[in-house]
Amino acid sequence: MRAPLLVGAATAALFTSALPAQAGGSSIVDPPPDKIVIDVATVNGSGCPLGTAAVAVSEDNTAFTVTYSEYLAQAGGDAAPTAGRRNCQLNLLVHVPQGFTYAVASADYRGYASLQPGASSTEKASYYFQGSPNTASRTHTFRGPYEDNWQATDDTDWAQLVWAPCGVQRNFNINTELRVSAGTSDPATTSYMTMDSTDGDISTIYHLAWKECPGR
Repeated sequence: MRAPLLVGAATAALFTSALPAQAGGSSIVDPPPDKIVIDVATVNGSGCPLGTAAVAVSEDNTAFTVTYSEYLAQAGGDAAPTAGRRNCQLNLLVHVPQGFTYAVASADYRGYASLQPGASSTEKASYYFQGSPNTASRTHTFRGPYEDNWQATDDTDWAQLVWAPCGVQRNFNINTELRVSAGTSDPATTSYMTMDSTDGDISTIYHLAWKECPGR
């Protein structure tokens, strides 16, 4: 699937800036005035069947959001053995204004979890640029009993940010994963974790940091 996604004013309210504090000698800058456009090159995974994930960019270029509608992992009860793990890999082509580069400074994940006593779940995310050996990964664990909305935030220190290479177009990959384990819970009960909600879609927000490329 390849679908160009343009900036819409209606999405602006979804985003807040989460840029890292300026470090001594760093070259962090304000977001470029030109708009960025994200093309979805591919969407693959059991957690994001065709047509169930969408991407949009904030009006001020500080963030983009991914919205899921069928991202659910479950274990126990009548759940199939393979239902305990769901993943989604997004391959994004980010059109950045000339002379700038970007990195994902933080990411906010939200959903709902219903975990029986003795059950557990994890949310994991990995980020990397095509052809780059540098991969950033974060994992968050939840344990039952748990019956509520959940939120997890991945923050990256300035020194550890993985920047898009200057002057070269490289696709940006985001691989997310939900796992649910029944553990010692009653095998007749079902535990589950979603990256969506019963009253509407949940948006995962990725906050961007910007800097100028050398020689600009």
